[in-house]
Amino acid sequence: MKKEKKKRLIKPYDPNKKTIFKDFKAFISRGNVIQLAVGVIIGAAFSAIISALVNHILMPVIGLAVNGGLDSFYTILPNSVLSDVPGEGVLGNDGNWYTSLSKIDWGLLINAVINFLLIAVILFALIKTFAAIQKANDAQKAKWLEAHYQKHPELRPVPVDPGIPEPTDHEILKEILSVLKEQKDTQPNK
Repeated sequence: MKKEKKKRLIKPYDPNKKTIFKDFKAFISRGNVIQLAVGVIIGAAFSAIISALVNHILMPVIGLAVNGGLDSFYTILPNSVLSDVPGEGVLGNDGNWYTSLSKIDWGLLINAVINFLLIAVILFALIKTFAAIQKANDAQKAKWLEAHYQKHPELRPVPVDPGIPEPTDHEILKEILSVLKEQKDTQPNK
């Protein structure tokens, strides 16, 4: 009688085999993913700061210049229902009372555009500042390396010779065509 091997439900651990956990660990530990997560979190906090700046500082100042602020910028739609009793319902910017007021809020749109523009301008300034700092750091590092190589020229890496560039497909095809023409010219006519 032959002994039959039982199928194992759990496979033995193979350290060389990739698992979902290892793939996920490799994916999450890459610098770009972590930087993206930090950027999203900082962006959300930054958006809250800008929203507070717009809603609590800029809009009251605009409210001084524009009577009632941007909240009073809306268009009443024709399907709004006038109230029979003055003082009941919602007061429209036209001075009438409405039991049901349908409107297009232009002020909210202007508020959102101002919010977006402020975020865009401030982020642009931050990115330019960080780029300038990075450029200065790179220049300082290059200056330090050059000073180091001046003192220790034997440590300077040897420049790599790029050599002859690889021929392009077009050049290879031209060469093949010329070889075929030569072969055709050297063959006797039949």
